[in-house]
This record gives sequence, structure tokens and C-alpha cells, in this order.
Amino acid sequence: MFYGLIVSLYYFDNKQHHLPHIHVSYSGMEAVFSIETGELIDGNLPRSKTKLVKLG
Repeated sequence: MFYGLIVSLYYFDNKQHHLPHIHVSYSGMEAVFSIETGELIDGNLPRSKTKLVKLG
């Protein structure tokens, strides 16, 4: 957890998103990001928090 973001790694999840990804939770919101590209796959977060995830 950092800056209120909770990050969960899903490297071998083949059932839902079919690629290595992370789930990020913040204040009741959740988003899913590709590990390889940093692309937002699903969900949403405030813009400032999305930038933190992509820069981290």
C-alpha cells in the first residue's frame, strides 16, 4: 500500500484479463492495469492516482 493505493499482482491469471496485470484499489474504486504496457484495462481511479500507478 502506498499513497492510499492497494496493489494486487495477478501474473498468471488466465481467466479474466488473459495477461499479466495488477488490480489497484483506492477509496472504494478499482482499476486494472497491464503490467507490460501500463495500459488501463478496466475500471477507473482519480487522475492523480492513475498517474502514480503508471509512473511507479
